[in-house]
Amino acid sequence: MSFANTDDGVRLFYETAGSGTPIIFVHEFGGSHWSWEPQLNYFSRRHHCITFAARGYQPSDVPAEVEKYSQKRAADDVVAVLDAAGIDRAHVVGLSMGGFAALHVALQHPDRVLSVLAAGTGYGAEKQFEGYFKGISEQVAKNFAERGSEEFGAVYAEGASRVQFQNKDPRGWRLFADRLRRHDALGAANTMRGVQMQRPSLYDLEHEFRALDVPVLVMTGDEDDHCIQPGIFLKRVIPRCGFAVLPKSGHTLNLEEPEMFNRMAAEFIAQVEAGRWGARDSRADPSQIMRTD
Repeated sequence: MSFANTDDGVRLFYETAGSGTPIIFVHEFGGSHWSWEPQLNYFSRRHHCITFAARGYQPSDVPAEVEKYSQKRAADDVVAVLDAAGIDRAHVVGLSMGGFAALHVALQHPDRVLSVLAAGTGYGAEKQFEGYFKGISEQVAKNFAERGSEEFGAVYAEGASRVQFQNKDPRGWRLFADRLRRHDALGAANTMRGVQMQRPSLYDLEHEFRALDVPVLVMTGDEDDHCIQPGIFLKRVIPRCGFAVLPKSGHTLNLEEPEMFNRMAAEFIAQVEAGRWGARDSRADPSQIMRTD
C-alpha cells in the first residue's frame, strides 16, 4: 500500500495504474478511491492514473479534529499525493467534492495542473441556498455521527440526484451504496462539517476564476439540479471552460454513465494535449443573436 504524507501529519492512501500523461482522480463525499474504477480501467491504457482516499476515508488517516478538514486542505492534499507519486503536473478530474477540490488546486497551484474536469460541482454554491445547504449539511454530519454509516449511508445513497443511478444500474448503485455504508462515520461527519459546510461559494471566487488560465471542462447531469446554474456560471467566467450536460442523469456521473463520461473526458484531455482547448473566440459575442453587418 502506498501513502502520501501531508505537512500536517496525515497519511493519504493512493494507488496508481498505467503509464503516460498523468491523471489524478479526486472522489466525491459519497465515494472514495474505489469510485474511479471504471476510469482507471479505461484511462490507464494510455495514461498514468492516480486515485486516492481523502483524509477521513480509510485506509487514509481519519483525523479526530474537525479543524483538520477544510477546502484549502483538500486542494493541498491533491498536491501531496502528486508529490508522493513523483508527478510534477497532471490532469485533475474530480466529482462533486472532488470537483471543488480540483478547481481549488487550479486556483492555488496552477503550476501543477494540466487541466481540470469538474463534474457534479455546485452544491452549496448557489447564493440563495447557502443557509439551507449549511443547515442540511450539519444534519447530514449529525446523522453520520449519531446513527452511523451502516444505517444512514443507506438513506444518503437514495438522494434526489442518486436515484437516476439506481434506476439505470441497480447492481452498480447497490455496490456504491454498500461501500458508502462502510465509510468511517467520524470521517464523514468531519468532512461534511470542515469541507462541505465551510467552503466558499463558487460565485465568491469570480475574480479568481476570470484570471484562471487553465483548460477546464465542467460536466453535470440534467437532473442534478443544484449543479446546473453553477456550471453555467463557471462556463461564463473561466476563459478556457467548456460545459457538458449529460441527459437524464444525476450526480454520480462517472459511475452512472461511465462510457459517456470516459468518452467526453478523453476527448477533452486529447484536445488539451493538442493545444486546442483555448479561450472562447472573441467573435462569439453572447449578446449577439444574429449578425446584421
